[in-house]
Amino acid sequence: MSEAVVLDDGTEAPGYEVRRKDDPQFVEGRRNFFDYIDLGTQEASNGKMRVQITRAKEGLVKPTGWHTHICEGQFVYMLEGYLDLAFADGTVRVEAGDSIYIPGGVPHNETGTSDTFDLIEISMPAKMETEPCDPPPGMPA
Repeated sequence: MSEAVVLDDGTEAPGYEVRRKDDPQFVEGRRNFFDYIDLGTQEASNGKMRVQITRAKEGLVKPTGWHTHICEGQFVYMLEGYLDLAFADGTVRVEAGDSIYIPGGVPHNETGTSDTFDLIEISMPAKMETEPCDPPPGMPA
């Protein structure tokens, strides 16, 4: 559900967007072992941000590989389970109730997860590209 909003200058902008938990909007994502649920913010924000739920269908069996994201930033809030992320200075475990902000261009590697998890991910702008990269010096591939 969405309604256009007419601004003071007479131009039309996207309006509010409602998504219902009993009608999840699954979309393709970066990893085939995760499910991604779009929460409708891309259209409503004119591409300024993307908010989605990522749900593990199975635990991570091997690291995803070192990569960066082409974006301003990525914010993750863990709802359930955990996610291990490696950075140049070590590995961080983000558990249910924890959050992490990763600025765009920062190399990282998803190295482990619980068998199942749910997280909310916000990225700005909505279009976030992923590029493989070499591991930081001293870090395993």
